[in-house]
Amino acid sequence: MAVKWTGGHSSSILCLQVSTEGLVASGAERGELALWDGGGTAPVAQLQLPADDDVSSVLFSTRCPTMLFAAHGQSIALLDVRALKEPLEHFHLNDEEINCLSLNHTDTLLAAADDSGAIKVVDLESKRVSRSLRHSNICSSVAFRPQRPHSLVSCGLDMQVMLWNLQKARPLWTTNLQECGQEEESPQAAGQFFNPPLAHSLSVASCGNIFGCGAQDGKVRIFRVTGAKFERELEFQGHSLGVSQVLFLPETYWLLSGGNDGKVLLWDVSSDVGKQQKSPAKSLQRRKAQAPASSIKDGKPNKTASNEEAGVVPKLSIEHGDKVNWLSCAQIKGSRRVLVADQSSSVSLYPLPEL
Repeated sequence: MAVKWTGGHSSSILCLQVSTEGLVASGAERGELALWDGGGTAPVAQLQLPADDDVSSVLFSTRCPTMLFAAHGQSIALLDVRALKEPLEHFHLNDEEINCLSLNHTDTLLAAADDSGAIKVVDLESKRVSRSLRHSNICSSVAFRPQRPHSLVSCGLDMQVMLWNLQKARPLWTTNLQECGQEEESPQAAGQFFNPPLAHSLSVASCGNIFGCGAQDGKVRIFRVTGAKFERELEFQGHSLGVSQVLFLPETYWLLSGGNDGKVLLWDVSSDVGKQQKSPAKSLQRRKAQAPASSIKDGKPNKTASNEEAGVVPKLSIEHGDKVNWLSCAQIKGSRRVLVADQSSSVSLYPLPEL
């Protein structure tokens, strides 16, 4: 049974983010922003951003966790969570509505992906756009790679997944999800015409070399970056409808996925992607040996024949019941929880197993 955080919003919650100090920010339609400390079910602070634009992405600074970036409409507000009031600064750099924000680990560059397909990379010292990157359709997600301040990945509704180095204007490597693996799945290729793999969400593992992508065809794809390109490492059918969110848990190769089918699934891909990684795969393998998969299942996983053959089945299946807008993870009262934002005005919390 989910714990509900209520009272922070009056409309659908679109995004969530957890600071390194455990504070949770949520953004909703019509410019609503709320902060939660995890200790109770009511917000500790609320703010109405100007222009009533939907708050589509929120992002805490890693080096200064009291600083919060909030994308609303075409703008980005910088806020101090110690006194949530008028923004300290406003950035007006994008031409269309922003879908996703990402900050590099040095807190020097902020990337904002928008509906025009553009990714505006802002130098936070000069407050100017240092690089403008582009997809041919809506850019839905962008993510800097940990410990690589000039390297990022992006995806969009053009079905493209791209690897960028900010010293270059063009992507280092591009993969079209509609073409990726079609030769192996010819019976499904025709179906992709009606349900194309529009790419919705990206998440990069803590190692920086592994990232996951969720798409409209219900599949989750795992890629490995090798130098100036990336290769498909794994692919599995995660959901019966589009995968709206993917999230690697910190310091693990455990991946959460949320879908338009109302499911939230937890996957362990460590045995598939950890073979060439020194960390954190080794510790994960030891933990796997101590805790068999069957001991952490909840409900009935959504298995498919191809997934079973590859050994990829959910370790946890949550029947959330509503379309997932955003996923996050927080340590609350000594245990790890998955936070779910959906079409409602409340945040849902579910317990996660010990990894």
